[in-house]
Amino acid sequence: MFNSVLVVCVGNICRSPVGERLLRQALPELDVTSAGIQALVGKPADKTAFQVAAAHGLSLHGHEARQFTPALGTAHDLILVMEPGHKREIARIAQHLAGRVMLYDKWTSNSGIADPYLRSVEFHEKTFAALSEAAQGWADRLAPRE
Repeated sequence: MFNSVLVVCVGNICRSPVGERLLRQALPELDVTSAGIQALVGKPADKTAFQVAAAHGLSLHGHEARQFTPALGTAHDLILVMEPGHKREIARIAQHLAGRVMLYDKWTSNSGIADPYLRSVEFHEKTFAALSEAAQGWADRLAPRE
């Protein structure tokens, strides 16, 4: 049983904040948060990511980027990353966490979700759609069974 999920990307300003909020919305009983492997610590969500999320009824208000650390990873039952390279990086800096790390899109494409940072609104829209679909895949599997 998973009680806490950490969503990880690079800067923690585009994909992981959106992924975090989508999972929180779908699974309110879980503790879901996010971080970045090379976080832009203290920065809010990217402006375009913020706008695209808002257009879909998802708020990124109050998000502040934070750095992934082994201690932060250890505090979570499951770590969802955006790209296969993120899995390798977490295993490199915190080998004991390798078994907790899975791709955010494991139940959809299982190939990774491309970084929309500094890309077009259309690219952000595609990223949002991929994150939404992937979040639903996780929600279907992590939702409490009655």
